[in-house]
Amino acid sequence: MDIVRVFGKNLRKYRMQSNLSQESLAERCGLHRTYISSVECFQRNISIENVQRIAQALGVEPYQLFIEDK
Repeated sequence: MDIVRVFGKNLRKYRMQSNLSQESLAERCGLHRTYISSVECFQRNISIENVQRIAQALGVEPYQLFIEDK
């Protein structure tokens, strides 16, 4: 399992399910749009604090962002 890829894919999945743009999500969690983009493109390691901020903004539990789809 590549945790960076799993997280990025789940971030995009939950963001799309919430009907949010990268910019809207970034505003909700106090991050920059390019940060969200780089996480979704597997180009950035993310801090645990930002995992929590993103999960809250998406309305999911943080662990859900780490579950690999089969």
